[in-house]
Amino acid sequence: MDTPAARPAPYDLLGVGIGPFNLSLAALAEPVPGLRTLFCDQRPEFRWHPGMLVDGARMQVPFLADLVSLVDPTNRWSFLNYLREQDRLFPFYFAERFQLPRREYDHYCRWAAERLGNCRFGTEVTALHRDGALYRAELRDTATGRRSEVHARNLALGVGTRPVLPGAFTALDGHPRAFHSADYLDRRGALDEARDITVVGSGQSGAEVFLDLLRRAGEGVRLRWLTRTRALAPMEYSKLGLEHFTPDYTRYFHGLPGAVRDTLVEAQWQLHKAASAETLAEIHDHLYERTIGRPIDDAPVEITPGTAVTDARPGPCGGLELRCRHTDSGAEHVLRTDAVVLATGYRAARPAALDPLAHLIDWDEAGRYRVDLDHRVATLPDLAGGLYVQNAELHTHGVGTPDLGLGAHRAAVILNAVAGRTVHRLPERTAWTGFAPPGAAATPVDPAAASTALTAPAMGDVAATADVPAVPRPQEWTRAATAGR
Repeated sequence: MDTPAARPAPYDLLGVGIGPFNLSLAALAEPVPGLRTLFCDQRPEFRWHPGMLVDGARMQVPFLADLVSLVDPTNRWSFLNYLREQDRLFPFYFAERFQLPRREYDHYCRWAAERLGNCRFGTEVTALHRDGALYRAELRDTATGRRSEVHARNLALGVGTRPVLPGAFTALDGHPRAFHSADYLDRRGALDEARDITVVGSGQSGAEVFLDLLRRAGEGVRLRWLTRTRALAPMEYSKLGLEHFTPDYTRYFHGLPGAVRDTLVEAQWQLHKAASAETLAEIHDHLYERTIGRPIDDAPVEITPGTAVTDARPGPCGGLELRCRHTDSGAEHVLRTDAVVLATGYRAARPAALDPLAHLIDWDEAGRYRVDLDHRVATLPDLAGGLYVQNAELHTHGVGTPDLGLGAHRAAVILNAVAGRTVHRLPERTAWTGFAPPGAAATPVDPAAASTALTAPAMGDVAATADVPAVPRPQEWTRAATAGR
């Protein structure tokens, strides 16, 4: 008589989505003895913002902000080892550039993703369920449609962010000459016949699109750059200012009341939403050389900060009409243009696969995850396994959340929590700046809630070989630490 096949052993960690952050987690987890991990992505291969890999565009972080180096520089998935494998160490050495071309960072990540044995592309996670003390994930092979299931003790959501279409542009959704900068390279050809092009958004993407259009635009093409911010101020890049992108600041920010955190994120736009000083300088240099021997206003270029688009609609003769309001004066005007590129940012998205578990998650008043310092989502006690998020916790962890420089550190924090031991030793102090007042606790914890701590589910071989006691994984404790109220 046939007997049912034994269910495969559960994974210790299942990653949903493979962007740079889950790729970092996969790279740091791969060499850990006894740790079973799997990372799935529905795309056929790794791609990093392919619509913005514009020639000449550079990263805003140093090359050490790779997948692993700021945690483990000896890891074989470091950028320097990538250069060695590509026989590019000497060219990189002589280039003397701290910031990489965006295209090279994308190629580096693809190099790692294609070789990591725990990464599986073309595999969509369609649904996540609770199955006793485990998670059960439904998978679909995107090439064949074949369906399967796997079980895991912990989940890491790394599905990335989605482009934001502001409400004022709803009427232009799907218009052939109005699109988000995320699709810029794929749809740039649609701008070839346009004689008037408007870029909306003052961040790095907006600056890079505007600069690329300046370099490509033919004679007589009018280019316009609109921003809601009152000034085209550069990204904060002073050495002490950059200490906002350290674990020290993350811990301080996490301990603040929720309302204070929300206010800070908006006020700190120059830390995470502005354009680099280098890109702004290149725009100015281009305009300067372009107008040599003629008046400044002879170039058909408009740069207008402090201007919000309140409504956008198709106009006569195939053009577009944007209703604008000047922030300081309140004056309104209608602007007519042939095409619009929306560099209007990205927003964290909740994957549909999470819907079966949504009722077990402790959402905050705004419908967002409550997230503890280990990046674990607060859930009801019914959900035994850890649910971790990457780049969905701006409201709890601050401006460093989307920054690649903190990616490896966050991955190591998650890995240590999953393993219940110190897989990667992390520094206790990373900044000279003291963000909290003297004597203040960085993260207040409710003692009553802490006394209800529960122990995390065993992790199999890893827990058995741990050289220190397993870290408690308390559900109620997590909720208290992340409530922000």
